[in-house]
Amino acid sequence: MNRIDALHGALAADAASMGLHWMYDHQQLDAIEAGGDVLFRQPDANAYDGKKAYFAHAAKRSGDYSQYGQSASIAAKVIATHGAYDTNQHRALFFDTFGPCGSYHGFADKPTKALIAKMIVEGDAISDQSGSDDDQLPALSVVPALFFNACDENDLTAAVSVTSTNATAIEGAQVLHRCLSLINSGESLQSALKTSAENANGELQPLLQEAIDRPYDFRAAAIHFGLPCHMTQGLPIAWHLLYHASDFESVVRDNVRCGGDCCGRAMAVGSIAGLVFGVPVNIKRRVNDASLLP
Repeated sequence: MNRIDALHGALAADAASMGLHWMYDHQQLDAIEAGGDVLFRQPDANAYDGKKAYFAHAAKRSGDYSQYGQSASIAAKVIATHGAYDTNQHRALFFDTFGPCGSYHGFADKPTKALIAKMIVEGDAISDQSGSDDDQLPALSVVPALFFNACDENDLTAAVSVTSTNATAIEGAQVLHRCLSLINSGESLQSALKTSAENANGELQPLLQEAIDRPYDFRAAAIHFGLPCHMTQGLPIAWHLLYHASDFESVVRDNVRCGGDCCGRAMAVGSIAGLVFGVPVNIKRRVNDASLLP
């Protein structure tokens, strides 16, 4: 077990999931899987046409990151370059990536667009807590890099607050960070999931406990908690999947089979499964950006 496996796991799970991101139609997912694996699919607009789905990644190729993986890599590169987490450097690289004429080409989510717009308007006067009141899963993207670098919860809160100041989003990121820390300190996967669920605050606590207590059925859990991008939907699904996980590849695959925001959930599913089980070499090799996946 190595802390870096949490970062590798999140990045690999995101890239593996991107090709079927925001496919809400379970019958279509089953039909696609009947013709091949759901992991590392080439994004195909035809597969989304006329279905309950949102096709966001026309500019992407199999093995690319979604905006979640890209955000996770930004946090990792900031710390690697500067030796510690810094909100100003985080925002600067975020802007160079997602801003006008930036290096990233593809879909950008609501908190990303809001931060870029705020940086353009406010410039150097922008506050450290520059994020919007958004309760969605992008808040999880910074967790794997900060955990890998043994950053504390103050740094974690600061990093999340760059894109989101919402209390539920911050709590979700802290729950994930605590779970990773418990596993790293020697707790079993199931024990760490239980403890972090029990100690969660606000509306996440009963949802995470319910997710653990349910008999394993990834589709039923996904439908029950909800397939979109809110923290109260995605994190309980991730906890349900992980509580019954036995290896990295299988739990990442079940996450895609759930449908909806599989890339958002991949930040939790991939980081925890990566830390516990390791990331198979054959999975890493299919990720196009190998800069953080030696």
